[in-house]
Amino acid sequence: MSKAFTKEDDSVEEQVPEDLALPPGVKNYLTPTGAARLRRQLDDARQALAVADAAHKPGCERRLAALTRRFETAEVVDPDTQPRGEVRFGAVVTVEDGAGRRRDFHLVGIDEADPPAGLVSWRSPVARALLGAAVGDEVIVQTPHGPDELTIVAIRY
Repeated sequence: MSKAFTKEDDSVEEQVPEDLALPPGVKNYLTPTGAARLRRQLDDARQALAVADAAHKPGCERRLAALTRRFETAEVVDPDTQPRGEVRFGAVVTVEDGAGRRRDFHLVGIDEADPPAGLVSWRSPVARALLGAAVGDEVIVQTPHGPDELTIVAIRY
């Protein structure tokens, strides 16, 4: 296999989404769960750097620096402080589409997003459509397949 198709540093198992830089002035929001996960990743990165050999030290240093930047710019949002009547960061929103299918979306920070698990970044199109909506509201989400109309069924924090 060509070197072009291999990872430069195989010691870095989990890549830090440095390329997901937020636009100037946009907050790096995290849920308390996401902040705890980021703290664990920082601790793991520090431990990995402490035991790294010379060949792996630069990769460990880059990872630690990237995680440190993410942590320093993070703003943890306590779901208990969010208004209960509308969708805000940290909400778990149950929606129903036109075919009667229900789905849950949990609005989380960009570093926490896992769309197949229902964890969507607050910057994603679906989250942007949901933010500020209330139970009973209908929102339109632009998808690759065209617009999707969703009705807000429930909001939980």
